Amino acid sequence: MRSATTDVCVVGGGPAGLAAAIALRLKGYSVALFDCAQPPIDKTCGEGLMPESLDALRALGVQVPAAQGFPFHGVCFVAGKTRAAAEFPRGYALGLRRTVLHQLLVERAQEIGVALHWGTKGVRVSREGLSVGHEILRPRLIVGADGQHSTLRHTAGLHRLRYEAQRYGFRRHYKIAPWSPYMELHWGETSQLYITPVAPCEVGVALLSRDPKLRLDRALEQFPEVRARLSAARPTTAETGAVTALRALRRVSRRALALLGDASGSVDAITGEGICLALREALLLADAFHAGDLAQYERAHRALHRRPAAMSRLLLTLARHGTLRDRVIAGFAKRPEVFARFLALHTGQASLFDLCNWSLLHFGFELLAS
Repeated sequence: MRSATTDVCVVGGGPAGLAAAIALRLKGYSVALFDCAQPPIDKTCGEGLMPESLDALRALGVQVPAAQGFPFHGVCFVAGKTRAAAEFPRGYALGLRRTVLHQLLVERAQEIGVALHWGTKGVRVSREGLSVGHEILRPRLIVGADGQHSTLRHTAGLHRLRYEAQRYGFRRHYKIAPWSPYMELHWGETSQLYITPVAPCEVGVALLSRDPKLRLDRALEQFPEVRARLSAARPTTAETGAVTALRALRRVSRRALALLGDASGSVDAITGEGICLALREALLLADAFHAGDLAQYERAHRALHRRPAAMSRLLLTLARHGTLRDRVIAGFAKRPEVFARFLALHTGQASLFDLCNWSLLHFGFELLAS
């Protein structure tokens, strides 16, 4: 680790940090990445890569063989016996185990010459630069991709919030063939379940709620259909948990340090947008650094988060208000073309202008009349 030959140091070796390291290396910079863990690194998440995520991975040169995951072509909302389904306007999504995605990113980083330092503890920012053990590195850019509880964020004084709302997520995988061509989002009274097909014989089940004590086995009582399907299925992984938050920071960069991924803010996992945001942030940061203007990244980061944050608030409103939720999902089921436009907006394949038409107006009238 010679500081004289390192342009960029990335702290955090999850998908966000690896994506940043790859994007910056592709711009021609020397990059070193540090993480205290060993790959592949797992984390509780929904594991659905939306079409925009796959586009970002391709931009990073990461090829994801479809055989390593399970392609799906849309999303289905389920509330009791009501189902509303829609397909993506173009492309497909991929259910992919987090560990598989991480390994693909590690291999790509190795392939293009990123210096990967796993099992490295005690990395911290100081006035002199980046302290790694007994060595001080002085890169041109430090990237903080060290997660929701980012140490670098606090050290750099970037922890001031614009807003924050926190919930809890738990995930387990089951050995069972996917029963739907869609990723399913099941809505219960106090929680939601994401069902993501991740292999021809495996699904991931992710629970989201405001209750830190609620676990999958008890939550399934709210979802009799899913409970019946999983009754004979064997769990293939232990239940794991994580905090999920809708969080926005006042700033995500300062001097020669930039935050990325969950360290830079996040949206609630109900949106399924976490990985996509991290991958796209990595590309934006590389462009801004190459242009010599981190303020460009600051502006682009805020613009990137605007739509997912709005969708997060909308979906969380449905999660809190059962009567409204039931009316909306029933309306989506009755008018699938409106749900298709909503899904296109949600996944970044349409704008709010595209959503505003007579179908939406009729949909609004029907909601008010119901």
